[in-house]
Amino acid sequence: MKLKNKGKSDLRVVIIGGGIGGTAAAVALQNEGIHAEIYEQASAIKEVGAGIGIRPPSVELFKDWEIYKEIENKSWQSDFMEILTGNRDLLIKEEWPLLTENSDERWARLIHRADLIHTLISQLPHESVHLNHKCEQVINYDDYAEAHFTNGITIEADLVISADGIHSKTRSMFCNVAPVYSGYHAYRAIINEKDTFGLASDNTLRIFVDGQVQVYLLPLQYRKQISVDITVPSKDPSWRPGIKKKDILKHLRNFDPKIQQIVESIEEFNCRALYDIDPLERWSSNCITLIGDAAHAMLHNQGQGANMAIQDAGALAIALREADSIPEALRQYELWRKPITTRYQKLSRQFPSEQNETAFPEKNYF
Repeated sequence: MKLKNKGKSDLRVVIIGGGIGGTAAAVALQNEGIHAEIYEQASAIKEVGAGIGIRPPSVELFKDWEIYKEIENKSWQSDFMEILTGNRDLLIKEEWPLLTENSDERWARLIHRADLIHTLISQLPHESVHLNHKCEQVINYDDYAEAHFTNGITIEADLVISADGIHSKTRSMFCNVAPVYSGYHAYRAIINEKDTFGLASDNTLRIFVDGQVQVYLLPLQYRKQISVDITVPSKDPSWRPGIKKKDILKHLRNFDPKIQQIVESIEEFNCRALYDIDPLERWSSNCITLIGDAAHAMLHNQGQGANMAIQDAGALAIALREADSIPEALRQYELWRKPITTRYQKLSRQFPSEQNETAFPEKNYF
């Protein structure tokens, strides 16, 4: 499809998946005058997930998209990350690494994933977000594609952007890469700030480590809450493992009593096994492309999964602005994004430990 032969406002763009990558892509394209329709398998956009750190390159895109003030109002600047022993002895206190040319941007903005998604969706026409649409197949034709959904609906598009996560149906068109189990589980919850005994009273992300066990406390000051993440080794590869609180506490027996009390007070955990995928050789055909976890699912250790999806969205929109055709735009998008996402996929497999010399292994590469 030649972009110069078809007005960008007339392009038929389908985005599969209404998470951070899909909604960010829709906002980025809208900023370029390109309308996209989002098809999400869930029946509602629910408040799920945990806290994340939005890095300066992503914030720059929010400014370009004229939504930064809304993000700023729901987030808080964090200047430091700490790694401590399970007994709260400080091992490392470090500024966030510089990822832009502005030497003052050594920070992250901490936000709840749901607040970010809701902010992105609020920028879009209500009628452009379609729920209860689970994609079962995308068919590639010469210069267009068809997205087929389990509810019987078929949509034709000049461009399909697959943002449907680590289990992406579309990815199998490009390669047969199965998710890789890390050997770890993550048990997550959101609690009130007052219930952390002062261990998360400022805006510093803290990681407590004992052997292969890590406890993350990520402040969400906008909500007066704390995102708690407990990462433990496990031989159980079940995607949604069942776990009892007493079993979680066994992993924390060498941790400070206050950390154990925090976990003891949590009524319900979101439990999941940690998976990623190996880097792909390609993400795109002539009119279909992958974005976010569908293209480069990574572990949480570098805190870059959401950022990479946002930056994918920005790069794809710019490529479509500058290219003469969709195939050319998708080639340029991959050329820009694959090197950095491949590096972060590899870095994300490094778990924090007492032996770490830095809280941010990425700073040695970027």
